[in-house]
Amino acid sequence: MNRHLQNIIIFIEQDAHLSAEEKAALLKQVKDADKELEITSFKLDRTEKVKRTTAILLEETIQELEQKRKAIEETNTALQKSLEELKAAQQQLIQSEKMASLGELTAGIAHEIQNPLNFVNNFSEVSNELIDEMNEELEKGDIEEAKALAADVKQNLEKINHHGHRAADIVKGMLQHSRSNTGQKEPTDINALCDEYLRLAYHGLRAKDKSFNAKFETNFNSSIPKINVVPQDIGRVILNLINNAFFAVSDKKKTANENYEPAVIVSTKKENGKVLISVRDNGNGIPATIKDKIFQPFFTTKPTGSGTGLGLSLSYDIVKAHGGEIRVETKEGEGTEFIIKLPIA
Repeated sequence: MNRHLQNIIIFIEQDAHLSAEEKAALLKQVKDADKELEITSFKLDRTEKVKRTTAILLEETIQELEQKRKAIEETNTALQKSLEELKAAQQQLIQSEKMASLGELTAGIAHEIQNPLNFVNNFSEVSNELIDEMNEELEKGDIEEAKALAADVKQNLEKINHHGHRAADIVKGMLQHSRSNTGQKEPTDINALCDEYLRLAYHGLRAKDKSFNAKFETNFNSSIPKINVVPQDIGRVILNLINNAFFAVSDKKKTANENYEPAVIVSTKKENGKVLISVRDNGNGIPATIKDKIFQPFFTTKPTGSGTGLGLSLSYDIVKAHGGEIRVETKEGEGTEFIIKLPIA
């Protein structure tokens, strides 16, 4: 019992002025107070122990949180490094895809550029002979014949100029396709772009595989105005779709009957303020089970070594970046059509 309460009890017991009932009542209150004090003391003691335990646990928790913070920082650093490495790898893959498409164009470019160069060479030789004849007529004094020959030379020079520009345009297209992407949009003739890449793709595939052959057609809307795009990017999309179409018809040719005629059709039209570019083939089509996967990075149905699986994924990103959309319509056994929509304004 508390020492002070014991003194109070002694005082009560010795007090002669209190009756026995009063002493009993007072002693009971003192003893009740003593019990309350014991309970309170016990609670305070328990609270102190809980406080000490809590302080220890809090310290341990702080230490554990600090360790986790350091671990998170290290993880973030590692993730940042991995992200940078992934970005570098992505750029390398994009460059590889770009160079692969450029390689496919090379043979087609060589074929296409040879035609205007042949014209330039032939008309140059003929013009040279005409000038010799013109000089002979001038020496004879036949001015009228010399003028006629001069007119022929002028016509030849115009043809040389035309085919020279044709060759220059092909080289320009090649350089535009291969140069680093500046992201600069410029007014572009979509019909000319599609026509250029269709022929280059065809001749490129023919150069790689002499057995390859397919009919290709164009159906262009001549009223389509020039639209602002990054030409090397949109050209890369068109080239990829055309190459895929030729691959599809070539693949079907291996198993189809002798009446099957591979065909790829590239067309353009205007619709609701947009330019629609269509690349359609009569290949095997895309199975419904994989149709939703074709725009995923690295997904490909081509044999190993025939593609990176990035072509359609990059095409999707490029078209989206131009504010457009790309979709596919396909039917197994009948063919596939890819449709690009680009805003005119």
